[in-house]
Amino acid sequence: MPERNIEFGKYGARGIKGHEAVARQLDALAGYIATPVTARRGLLARLHYLTRTDHARAAARAAGLTVTDRTLRAWLEGTRPPSKANLERLEQAYRTVRRENVARYLLARLNREGRGTRVEIHPLNQSQVDRPRQRVVEFRTLNVRRWDRIVAAWAAGDDQGLDDAWVDQVVDLGSQWGQYEYVTNIGFAA
Repeated sequence: MPERNIEFGKYGARGIKGHEAVARQLDALAGYIATPVTARRGLLARLHYLTRTDHARAAARAAGLTVTDRTLRAWLEGTRPPSKANLERLEQAYRTVRRENVARYLLARLNREGRGTRVEIHPLNQSQVDRPRQRVVEFRTLNVRRWDRIVAAWAAGDDQGLDDAWVDQVVDLGSQWGQYEYVTNIGFAA
């Protein structure tokens, strides 16, 4: 695409890709367990979430948590702590399953029966860019009505798919949409 930045930050601009900011906001709306997995309480909360039903257990196995039932029981009883690698796998499986479980609810809330959701786009930070090279990039709002591809890519963990889906929405900003490829923040609520 002609508006894609090739050398972002060459003159000191700072920001993150727009789709990463959208994923961050969707993660915040998903409501993950706040206690870290390294704490006993956080570990137990994640284990209960992933093992409370047969469906949850199957989803956890599909997400990469491939330990035996005996090991899970030992973790729940506290007789054997999980290794660092297993803690990382447990956290990743929890986040994957939580995204899948929350995606349908978030999609309905964001689409709002075709009315969409108002999105605030905060432009990139140019405070470190020399004055002659700074460009005028203002705060923008956009009403996104079609969240299906965005939420599906987020739930699947597909970074490139999320980027493509987000760019398809940002194009509605008109000829300036390329200025919002990198942003400091994107805000919306569901």
